[in-house]
Amino acid sequence: MAKTEVLDLGGSLVAQETMDIDFLKKIRTFLIDWLEEDDERKLIIIIGGGHPARVFQNAYREVTGSEANHDEQDWIGIMATRLNAQLVHALFSKYCFDDVVYDPTVIKTMTGRVLVGAGWKPGWSTDYDAVLLAEAFGAERVLNLSNISKVYTADPRKDPNAQPLDAISWTDYRAMCGDEWTPGMNAPFDPVASKKAHEIGLNVIVADGRDLDNLGKILDGGDFTGTVISK
Repeated sequence: MAKTEVLDLGGSLVAQETMDIDFLKKIRTFLIDWLEEDDERKLIIIIGGGHPARVFQNAYREVTGSEANHDEQDWIGIMATRLNAQLVHALFSKYCFDDVVYDPTVIKTMTGRVLVGAGWKPGWSTDYDAVLLAEAFGAERVLNLSNISKVYTADPRKDPNAQPLDAISWTDYRAMCGDEWTPGMNAPFDPVASKKAHEIGLNVIVADGRDLDNLGKILDGGDFTGTVISK
């Protein structure tokens, strides 16, 4: 059976205030090299909304004030994920023959070696879509890659005593992040996705997606910097 890795990319890696062209070139080359090393390897890449999502969601909230609702904010974020995903789809077009996946419950096969997914519907982030695709394709884990290197015991920007974690159980992680999703929520892995991952026994590795040397260690089974969330 082909080895399928699921990369859950934070939108900040793809779409910042300005596009980080150098990073996009590097990660494209890195992942293509990884695929070419073994023709059984496959990738599922799910993209978050990043900076554009936050800008447009903030604009909506500022204009509507108390009239703002969660579903509308989520739809705005979802559309940002879809634009980012279309870019990534184009970057890997040599390997990606399927359209960008919006509904992760309807696709069970991939015709190429790369499958790209984006936001589906309100109520969760693309983390949840990554978990559903991992389940559908029999992946053992999701690599949650963003601009943080580990999960902390608290938000290190607010709590100077917050400590980084090498590993944490789903029970303990969910006790920290809660069970409710709010649009634009700042959590390493969203609560809805965490509940589903816990239920199906899926492992999630949280790591800094900008560190490609470290990503290589994760993919190759070496010692890496990150946090493993598991049952």
